[in-house]
Amino acid sequence: MLTATIPKNMENKAQSIRAGQTAVLNVQPAKVKASRQGVICMWHGLGVSGWLKILSYKPKFTLPYAFRWGSISALSVLTSAENLLESAIYGRQVARTKIEHPPIFILGHWRSGTTLLHNLMTMDPEMTYANLYQCMYPGNFLLTEGIVPKLTKFLIPKTRPMDNMATTWHTPQEDEIALAMDCGLSPYLMLAFPMRQDIYGRFYDPRDMTDDERNVWKASLMRLIQKLTIRKNRPVVLKSPSHTYRVATLLEMFPDAKFVYIYRDPYAVYNSSMHLRQTMFAENSLFPNKTEGSEDEMVMMYEKCIRTYEATKSLIPAGNLHEIRFEDLEMNPLGEVARTYKALGLTSWSKVEPLIRAEVPELTAYKKNSFRMDRAKMHKIYGRIKWIFDQYGYSSRLEESEVPVS
Repeated sequence: MLTATIPKNMENKAQSIRAGQTAVLNVQPAKVKASRQGVICMWHGLGVSGWLKILSYKPKFTLPYAFRWGSISALSVLTSAENLLESAIYGRQVARTKIEHPPIFILGHWRSGTTLLHNLMTMDPEMTYANLYQCMYPGNFLLTEGIVPKLTKFLIPKTRPMDNMATTWHTPQEDEIALAMDCGLSPYLMLAFPMRQDIYGRFYDPRDMTDDERNVWKASLMRLIQKLTIRKNRPVVLKSPSHTYRVATLLEMFPDAKFVYIYRDPYAVYNSSMHLRQTMFAENSLFPNKTEGSEDEMVMMYEKCIRTYEATKSLIPAGNLHEIRFEDLEMNPLGEVARTYKALGLTSWSKVEPLIRAEVPELTAYKKNSFRMDRAKMHKIYGRIKWIFDQYGYSSRLEESEVPVS
Protein backbone atom coordinates (compact mmCIF):
# COMPACT_ATOMS: atom_id res chain seq x y z
CA MET A 1 0.00 0.00 0.00
CA LEU A 2 1.53 3.23 -1.14
CA THR A 3 0.71 6.85 -0.76
CA ALA A 4 0.74 10.18 -2.63
CA THR A 5 2.03 11.11 -6.04
CA ILE A 6 5.23 11.29 -8.00
CA PRO A 7 5.33 11.33 -11.79
CA LYS A 8 6.32 8.22 -13.66
CA ASN A 9 9.13 9.96 -15.51
CA MET A 10 10.44 11.44 -12.29
CA GLU A 11 10.49 8.04 -10.64
CA ASN A 12 12.36 6.56 -13.60
CA LYS A 13 14.97 9.30 -13.26
CA ALA A 14 15.09 8.85 -9.52
CA GLN A 15 15.89 5.19 -10.05
CA SER A 16 19.01 6.11 -11.98
CA ILE A 17 19.96 8.58 -9.26
CA ARG A 18 19.52 5.82 -6.70
CA ALA A 19 21.51 3.36 -8.79
CA GLY A 20 24.24 3.42 -6.18
CA GLN A 21 21.74 2.28 -3.56
CA THR A 22 19.88 -0.97 -3.19
CA ALA A 23 17.64 0.69 -4.26
CA VAL A 24 -13.55 2.71 -2.97
CA LEU A 25 -16.83 3.04 -1.85
CA ASN A 26 -19.09 6.04 -2.63
CA VAL A 27 -16.28 7.78 -4.46
CA GLN A 28 -16.85 9.05 -7.98
CA PRO A 29 -13.54 9.40 -9.80
CA ALA A 30 -13.33 12.29 -12.24
CA LYS A 31 -10.11 11.00 -13.69
CA VAL A 32 -8.66 7.96 -11.97
CA LYS A 33 -5.53 6.24 -13.13
CA ALA A 34 -5.40 2.52 -12.53
CA SER A 35 -3.40 -0.45 -13.72
CA ARG A 36 -3.48 -4.13 -12.94
CA GLN A 37 -1.04 -5.41 -10.36
CA GLY A 38 -0.39 -8.56 -12.36
CA VAL A 39 0.06 -12.10 -11.06
CA ILE A 40 2.09 -11.02 -8.04
CA CYS A 41 0.17 -10.10 -4.91
CA MET A 42 1.40 -9.17 -1.47
CA TRP A 43 1.06 -12.70 -0.11
CA HIS A 44 3.60 -14.13 -2.55
CA GLY A 45 6.27 -12.88 -0.13
CA LEU A 46 5.20 -15.21 2.68
CA GLY A 47 7.15 -18.19 3.92
CA VAL A 48 5.41 -21.40 4.95
CA SER A 49 4.83 -20.32 8.55
CA GLY A 50 3.40 -16.98 7.44
CA TRP A 51 1.08 -18.61 4.93
CA LEU A 52 -0.09 -21.14 7.52
CA LYS A 53 -0.84 -18.27 9.87
CA ILE A 54 -3.00 -16.66 7.19
CA LEU A 55 -4.78 -19.97 6.63
CA SER A 56 -5.37 -20.30 10.38
CA TYR A 57 -7.79 -17.38 10.09
CA LYS A 58 -9.85 -19.60 7.76
CA PRO A 59 -10.12 -17.60 4.53
CA LYS A 60 -12.84 -19.01 2.27
CA PHE A 61 -11.42 -20.92 -0.70
CA THR A 62 -13.17 -20.36 -4.02
CA LEU A 63 -12.22 -21.75 -7.42
CA PRO A 64 -11.48 -18.39 -9.12
CA TYR A 65 -8.71 -17.85 -6.56
CA ALA A 66 -7.19 -21.33 -6.98
CA PHE A 67 -4.15 -20.09 -8.92
CA ARG A 68 -3.38 -17.44 -6.31
CA TRP A 69 -3.65 -19.94 -3.46
CA GLY A 70 -1.59 -22.53 -5.31
CA SER A 71 1.16 -20.15 -6.35
CA ILE A 72 1.42 -18.67 -2.85
CA SER A 73 1.67 -22.18 -1.40
CA ALA A 74 4.39 -23.25 -3.82
CA LEU A 75 6.40 -20.06 -3.52
CA SER A 76 6.19 -20.11 0.28
CA VAL A 77 8.21 -23.34 0.33
CA LEU A 78 10.98 -21.78 -1.76
CA THR A 79 10.89 -18.58 0.30
CA SER A 80 11.22 -20.52 3.55
CA ALA A 81 14.19 -22.45 2.19
CA GLU A 82 15.87 -19.21 1.14
CA ASN A 83 15.10 -17.67 4.53
CA LEU A 84 16.75 -20.59 6.32
CA LEU A 85 19.80 -20.45 4.07
CA GLU A 86 20.22 -16.71 4.58
CA SER A 87 19.87 -17.14 8.33
CA ALA A 88 22.61 -19.76 8.30
CA ILE A 89 24.94 -17.51 6.30
CA TYR A 90 24.13 -14.04 7.63
CA GLY A 91 22.33 -14.66 10.93
CA ARG A 92 25.24 -13.89 13.25
CA GLN A 93 26.28 -10.84 11.25
CA VAL A 94 22.75 -9.46 11.38
CA ALA A 95 22.49 -10.04 15.14
CA ARG A 96 25.82 -8.24 15.72
CA THR A 97 24.98 -5.25 13.55
CA LYS A 98 24.57 -2.02 15.51
CA ILE A 99 22.36 0.82 14.29
CA GLU A 100 24.84 3.70 14.25
CA HIS A 101 22.54 6.20 12.53
CA PRO A 102 19.11 6.95 14.05
CA PRO A 103 16.41 6.09 11.50
CA ILE A 104 14.12 8.71 9.99
CA PHE A 105 10.40 7.86 10.06
CA ILE A 106 7.97 9.51 7.65
CA LEU A 107 4.53 9.61 9.27
CA GLY A 108 1.07 10.51 8.05
CA HIS A 109 -2.23 8.81 7.28
CA TRP A 110 -2.51 6.90 4.01
CA ARG A 111 -2.85 9.18 0.97
CA SER A 112 -1.47 12.19 2.84
CA GLY A 113 1.67 12.52 0.74
CA THR A 114 4.05 10.14 2.50
CA THR A 115 5.22 8.47 -0.70
CA LEU A 116 5.99 11.77 -2.41
CA LEU A 117 8.07 12.84 0.57
CA HIS A 118 9.72 9.42 0.81
CA ASN A 119 10.69 9.45 -2.85
CA LEU A 120 12.18 12.93 -2.52
CA MET A 121 14.19 12.21 0.63
CA THR A 122 15.49 8.87 -0.64
CA MET A 123 17.10 10.63 -3.58
CA ASP A 124 19.71 11.66 -1.00
CA PRO A 125 22.86 9.56 -1.63
CA GLU A 126 23.71 9.86 2.08
CA MET A 127 20.59 7.92 3.07
CA THR A 128 19.17 4.49 2.35
CA TYR A 129 15.72 2.87 2.37
CA ALA A 130 13.81 -0.39 2.00
CA ASN A 131 12.83 -1.18 -1.58
CA LEU A 132 9.99 -3.33 -2.90
CA TYR A 133 12.05 -6.52 -3.15
CA GLN A 134 13.48 -6.12 0.35
CA CYS A 135 10.00 -5.56 1.76
CA MET A 136 8.48 -8.52 -0.06
CA TYR A 137 11.33 -10.85 0.94
CA PRO A 138 12.75 -9.50 4.20
CA GLY A 139 13.94 -12.95 5.24
CA ASN A 140 16.29 -13.54 2.31
CA PHE A 141 17.10 -10.36 0.39
CA LEU A 142 20.71 -10.32 1.59
CA LEU A 143 21.09 -13.67 -0.15
CA THR A 144 18.86 -13.35 -3.21
CA GLU A 145 18.55 -9.69 -4.20
CA GLY A 146 21.56 -9.78 -6.50
CA ILE A 147 19.88 -12.37 -8.75
CA VAL A 148 16.12 -12.77 -8.30
CA PRO A 149 14.97 -9.24 -9.24
CA LYS A 150 16.80 -9.50 -12.56
CA LEU A 151 15.10 -12.81 -13.33
CA THR A 152 11.62 -11.72 -12.25
CA LYS A 153 11.38 -8.07 -13.29
CA PHE A 154 8.88 -9.06 -15.98
CA LEU A 155 6.43 -10.03 -13.23
CA ILE A 156 6.31 -6.51 -11.79
CA PRO A 157 3.86 -4.10 -13.44
CA LYS A 158 5.38 -0.88 -14.72
CA THR A 159 2.94 1.16 -12.66
CA ARG A 160 1.09 0.80 -9.38
CA PRO A 161 -2.55 -0.29 -9.59
CA MET A 162 -4.00 2.68 -7.71
CA ASP A 163 -2.35 5.69 -9.38
CA ASN A 164 -0.01 4.74 -12.24
CA MET A 165 3.10 5.66 -10.31
CA ALA A 166 6.13 3.91 -11.77
CA THR A 167 7.37 0.89 -9.86
CA THR A 168 10.19 -1.66 -10.00
CA TRP A 169 11.71 -4.10 -7.54
CA HIS A 170 14.03 -1.26 -6.48
CA THR A 171 11.38 1.41 -5.88
CA PRO A 172 11.25 2.70 -2.27
CA GLN A 173 8.51 0.84 -0.44
CA GLU A 174 6.65 0.72 2.86
CA ASP A 175 8.46 -1.30 5.49
CA GLU A 176 5.02 -2.33 6.78
CA ILE A 177 5.00 -4.94 4.02
CA ALA A 178 8.23 -6.38 5.37
CA LEU A 179 6.70 -6.62 8.85
CA ALA A 180 3.63 -8.35 7.42
CA MET A 181 5.79 -10.87 5.55
CA ASP A 182 8.22 -11.46 8.42
CA CYS A 183 6.06 -11.63 11.54
CA GLY A 184 2.46 -11.26 10.36
CA LEU A 185 1.67 -8.65 13.03
CA SER A 186 0.43 -5.99 10.66
CA PRO A 187 -2.84 -4.21 9.91
CA TYR A 188 -2.19 -5.08 6.27
CA LEU A 189 -3.86 -8.39 7.04
CA MET A 190 -6.94 -6.35 6.17
CA LEU A 191 -6.06 -6.93 2.51
CA ALA A 192 -6.81 -10.61 3.00
CA PHE A 193 -9.58 -10.14 5.56
CA PRO A 194 -11.38 -6.82 4.97
CA MET A 195 -13.49 -5.57 7.84
CA ARG A 196 -12.05 -8.14 10.27
CA GLN A 197 -10.82 -5.81 13.01
CA ASP A 198 -10.80 -8.84 15.31
CA ILE A 199 -7.88 -10.18 13.25
CA TYR A 200 -5.78 -7.09 12.57
CA GLY A 201 -7.16 -4.24 14.69
CA ARG A 202 -4.57 -4.51 17.47
CA PHE A 203 -1.64 -4.50 15.05
CA TYR A 204 -1.72 -0.77 14.33
CA ASP A 205 -0.29 0.18 17.71
CA PRO A 206 2.14 -2.26 19.40
CA ARG A 207 0.85 -1.06 22.77
CA ASP A 208 -2.39 -2.91 21.93
CA MET A 209 -0.57 -6.18 21.23
CA THR A 210 0.19 -8.88 23.77
CA ASP A 211 3.65 -8.74 25.35
CA ASP A 212 4.84 -11.65 23.21
CA GLU A 213 3.46 -10.11 20.03
CA ARG A 214 5.04 -6.76 20.82
CA ASN A 215 8.45 -8.35 21.37
CA VAL A 216 8.18 -10.26 18.10
CA TRP A 217 7.13 -7.09 16.27
CA LYS A 218 10.03 -5.08 17.69
CA ALA A 219 12.51 -7.81 16.78
CA SER A 220 11.15 -7.91 13.23
CA LEU A 221 11.56 -4.16 12.71
CA MET A 222 15.01 -4.15 14.30
CA ARG A 223 16.15 -7.05 12.12
CA LEU A 224 14.99 -5.27 8.96
CA ILE A 225 16.92 -2.11 9.86
CA GLN A 226 19.98 -4.18 10.74
CA LYS A 227 19.85 -5.85 7.33
CA LEU A 228 19.44 -2.53 5.55
CA THR A 229 22.42 -1.26 7.53
CA ILE A 230 24.50 -4.20 6.33
CA ARG A 231 23.57 -3.21 2.79
CA LYS A 232 24.51 0.43 3.39
CA ASN A 233 25.56 1.89 6.72
CA ARG A 234 23.60 5.11 6.38
CA PRO A 235 20.50 6.60 7.99
CA VAL A 236 17.48 4.53 6.94
CA VAL A 237 14.46 6.53 5.78
CA LEU A 238 11.37 4.46 6.58
CA LYS A 239 7.85 5.27 5.43
CA SER A 240 4.76 3.47 6.64
CA PRO A 241 1.52 5.26 7.51
CA SER A 242 1.02 2.59 10.19
CA HIS A 243 4.00 4.03 12.07
CA THR A 244 1.90 7.14 12.75
CA TYR A 245 0.19 5.07 15.47
CA ARG A 246 3.54 3.88 16.87
CA VAL A 247 5.53 6.94 17.95
CA ALA A 248 5.75 5.77 21.57
CA THR A 249 7.04 2.32 20.64
CA LEU A 250 9.44 3.62 17.99
CA LEU A 251 10.97 5.97 20.56
CA GLU A 252 11.44 3.05 22.96
CA MET A 253 13.48 1.36 20.25
CA PHE A 254 15.20 4.42 18.79
CA PRO A 255 15.25 7.32 21.28
CA ASP A 256 17.14 9.56 18.84
CA ALA A 257 14.98 8.77 15.80
CA LYS A 258 13.81 11.67 13.67
CA PHE A 259 10.25 12.05 12.42
CA VAL A 260 8.58 13.91 9.57
CA TYR A 261 4.79 14.15 9.74
CA ILE A 262 2.75 15.13 6.69
CA TYR A 263 -0.95 15.98 6.67
CA ARG A 264 -3.45 16.81 3.93
CA ASP A 265 -6.94 18.16 3.25
CA PRO A 266 -9.27 15.60 4.90
CA TYR A 267 -11.60 15.52 1.87
CA ALA A 268 -8.67 14.48 -0.33
CA VAL A 269 -7.51 11.93 2.23
CA TYR A 270 -10.99 10.43 2.38
CA ASN A 271 -11.49 10.16 -1.38
CA SER A 272 -8.03 8.84 -2.14
CA SER A 273 -8.08 6.41 0.79
CA MET A 274 -11.37 4.91 -0.33
CA HIS A 275 -10.00 4.47 -3.85
CA LEU A 276 -6.85 2.90 -2.39
CA ARG A 277 -8.88 0.45 -0.35
CA GLN A 278 -11.04 -0.53 -3.28
CA THR A 279 -8.00 -1.13 -5.48
CA MET A 280 -5.80 -2.93 -2.98
CA PHE A 281 -8.58 -5.18 -1.70
CA ALA A 282 -9.28 -6.26 -5.28
CA GLU A 283 -5.62 -6.86 -6.11
CA ASN A 284 -4.62 -8.75 -2.94
CA SER A 285 -7.71 -10.60 -1.74
CA LEU A 286 -7.79 -14.36 -1.23
CA PHE A 287 -11.54 -14.75 -1.77
CA PRO A 288 -14.46 -12.60 -2.96
CA ASN A 289 -14.95 -9.87 -0.41
CA LYS A 290 -17.90 -7.79 0.59
CA THR A 291 -16.76 -4.44 1.94
CA GLU A 292 -19.93 -2.99 3.41
CA GLY A 293 -18.85 -0.71 6.21
CA SER A 294 -15.46 0.02 4.68
CA GLU A 295 -16.23 3.73 4.65
CA ASP A 296 -16.99 3.77 8.36
CA GLU A 297 -13.88 1.74 9.13
CA MET A 298 -11.68 4.07 7.10
CA VAL A 299 -12.99 7.16 8.92
CA MET A 300 -12.69 5.43 12.29
CA MET A 301 -9.03 4.52 11.68
CA TYR A 302 -8.32 7.98 10.26
CA GLU A 303 -9.58 9.52 13.49
CA LYS A 304 -7.62 7.05 15.60
CA CYS A 305 -4.48 7.73 13.57
CA ILE A 306 -4.65 11.49 14.09
CA ARG A 307 -5.66 11.23 17.76
CA THR A 308 -2.83 8.80 18.51
CA TYR A 309 -0.24 10.92 16.74
CA GLU A 310 -1.36 14.15 18.39
CA ALA A 311 -1.37 12.44 21.81
CA THR A 312 2.15 11.01 21.43
CA LYS A 313 4.11 13.54 19.37
CA SER A 314 5.10 15.43 22.53
CA LEU A 315 7.27 12.41 23.41
CA ILE A 316 9.59 13.23 20.51
CA PRO A 317 12.63 15.24 21.66
CA ALA A 318 12.89 18.84 20.50
CA GLY A 319 14.52 19.10 17.09
CA ASN A 320 13.57 15.57 16.03
CA LEU A 321 10.10 16.29 14.58
CA HIS A 322 9.07 18.38 11.59
CA GLU A 323 5.51 18.72 10.27
CA ILE A 324 4.61 19.43 6.63
CA ARG A 325 1.37 20.37 4.91
CA PHE A 326 0.98 18.30 1.73
CA GLU A 327 -0.32 21.19 -0.31
CA ASP A 328 2.83 23.18 0.54
CA LEU A 329 5.06 20.25 -0.44
CA GLU A 330 3.19 19.82 -3.70
CA MET A 331 3.55 23.50 -4.61
CA ASN A 332 7.14 23.93 -3.44
CA PRO A 333 8.88 20.56 -3.05
CA LEU A 334 12.37 22.01 -3.04
CA GLY A 335 11.61 24.58 -0.37
CA GLU A 336 9.68 22.21 1.87
CA VAL A 337 12.31 19.47 1.77
CA ALA A 338 14.97 22.11 2.48
CA ARG A 339 13.00 23.21 5.55
CA THR A 340 12.72 19.59 6.64
CA TYR A 341 16.47 19.08 6.44
CA LYS A 342 17.12 22.28 8.37
CA ALA A 343 14.53 21.51 11.07
CA LEU A 344 15.92 18.02 11.66
CA GLY A 345 19.57 19.03 11.46
CA LEU A 346 20.25 16.81 8.44
CA THR A 347 23.58 17.77 6.91
CA SER A 348 23.41 16.35 3.38
CA TRP A 349 21.11 18.95 1.79
CA SER A 350 23.85 20.19 -0.53
CA LYS A 351 24.07 16.73 -2.09
CA VAL A 352 20.36 16.11 -2.62
CA GLU A 353 19.28 19.67 -3.49
CA PRO A 354 20.48 19.61 -7.13
CA LEU A 355 18.89 16.18 -7.65
CA ILE A 356 15.50 17.38 -6.44
CA ARG A 357 15.80 20.70 -8.25
CA ALA A 358 16.30 18.88 -11.55
CA GLU A 359 12.99 17.07 -11.08
CA VAL A 360 10.81 19.99 -9.96
CA PRO A 361 9.47 20.81 -13.48
CA GLU A 362 8.43 17.17 -13.95
CA LEU A 363 6.91 17.03 -10.51
CA THR A 364 4.86 20.19 -10.78
CA ALA A 365 3.55 19.16 -14.21
CA TYR A 366 2.23 15.82 -12.94
CA LYS A 367 -1.56 15.42 -12.84
CA LYS A 368 -2.62 13.22 -9.95
CA ASN A 369 -5.92 11.39 -9.59
CA SER A 370 -8.86 13.70 -9.07
CA PHE A 371 -12.24 12.82 -7.56
CA ARG A 372 -15.63 14.47 -7.52
CA MET A 373 -17.44 14.74 -4.21
CA ASP A 374 -21.02 15.90 -3.97
CA ARG A 375 -22.01 18.37 -1.28
CA ALA A 376 -24.03 15.79 0.61
CA LYS A 377 -20.92 13.64 0.97
CA MET A 378 -18.82 16.67 1.95
CA HIS A 379 -21.44 17.57 4.56
CA LYS A 380 -21.37 14.06 6.00
CA ILE A 381 -17.57 13.88 6.17
CA TYR A 382 -17.20 17.34 7.66
CA GLY A 383 -19.83 16.58 10.25
CA ARG A 384 -17.96 13.45 11.30
CA ILE A 385 -14.38 14.74 11.38
CA LYS A 386 -14.73 18.51 11.76
CA TRP A 387 -12.10 18.37 14.49
CA ILE A 388 -9.47 17.18 11.98
CA PHE A 389 -10.31 20.08 9.66
CA ASP A 390 -9.92 22.41 12.64
CA GLN A 391 -6.75 20.71 13.87
CA TYR A 392 -4.91 21.38 10.61
CA GLY A 393 -6.61 24.57 9.47
CA TYR A 394 -8.64 23.30 6.52
CA SER A 395 -11.90 24.93 5.43
CA SER A 396 -15.14 22.98 5.08
CA ARG A 397 -15.77 24.65 1.70
CA LEU A 398 -19.49 24.36 2.44
CA GLU A 399 -21.95 27.22 2.57
CA GLU A 400 -22.00 28.58 6.11
CA SER A 401 -25.62 27.57 6.54
CA GLU A 402 -24.72 23.97 5.66
CA VAL A 403 -21.87 23.50 8.13
CA PRO A 404 -22.98 21.02 10.81
CA VAL A 405 -23.05 22.35 14.34
CA SER A 406 -20.98 20.16 16.66
